[in-house]
Amino acid sequence: MDPTGWVMTTNDFRVSGLNRIFKEEDLLEIGQNHVRVLGILSYFATSLFDKSSTEEVLWDITENCISQLGLEDCVVYLLDKKQEKLIQKATFGNKNLGKRSIYNPIVIPYGKGIVGTVAMTGKPLKIGDVRLDKRYILDDMQRQSELAVPIFLDGKVIGVIDSEHSETAFYTDHHLYLFELIAELTAKKLRHILNRNKTPFTNDNVYYRQFLHLIGEEKLYRDEQLSLNDVANRLHISANYLSQLVNVLGKTSFPELINRFRIEEAARCLRHRDFAHYTVESIGYEVGFRSRSSFYSAFRKQTGMSPAQWRKTSSS
Repeated sequence: MDPTGWVMTTNDFRVSGLNRIFKEEDLLEIGQNHVRVLGILSYFATSLFDKSSTEEVLWDITENCISQLGLEDCVVYLLDKKQEKLIQKATFGNKNLGKRSIYNPIVIPYGKGIVGTVAMTGKPLKIGDVRLDKRYILDDMQRQSELAVPIFLDGKVIGVIDSEHSETAFYTDHHLYLFELIAELTAKKLRHILNRNKTPFTNDNVYYRQFLHLIGEEKLYRDEQLSLNDVANRLHISANYLSQLVNVLGKTSFPELINRFRIEEAARCLRHRDFAHYTVESIGYEVGFRSRSSFYSAFRKQTGMSPAQWRKTSSS
């Protein structure tokens, strides 16, 4: 049983990976009512893992809101309390055509517009039709609906995550729920950066354990097309995070670890009588190698001999 108090399954193992970030009641609600949310939050959290600056965090958040939530755009504003204004720090979508740059950042007066109101009140706003809301401030083009949630740090609003959409009433309560959790995740990561905290990889990392389960128990390595992105998508984590996990905890690269599993199975098969009628090459293909040369090269590197020599040692 995991720390949140309910039995883990292979589908909700991510709860354990998130229990240091969110409150227990938040995780229980996620696990019981919004299964897909676990994958989304896991991706966001792991994508942020190696970010070391506020700028990197905010750009990552906006990009992931687009890719993971299917939004048209996403903007993060940070509050400048001295000048009483919110300054656009990161934006992704139609407004910047997917580029990590802002040539003319938008500035919104504190308390003005939908974003400014959220910053002042500390309460999120979900507007179904901005044409009916006098607070709406036109950006680069007219849109129909808007969602804005505050980012709190130490009990104070420090910024706002905002998204607009061309459809009327596009944003649902589910979007609002996700945005509030993403805002909380953003704040916690920014706090880590401010405190210069570093979270080390440990052998009990739930994502790494689940990775080994997928590879070892479900034998994903037999898929000759298997890639780092394939496995990261199965785990709902970022590919970069998975690569770091394998490098640090596995002390090797992803391709080499996959080949290690393939060679171990191939070595067993080559010495097992049930595979005596198999050719050496066919065993290589069976365990996931795409060519004879790659199989022989990897096998010799790991065992010090060729597959054919390995097979002969079993009968000598």
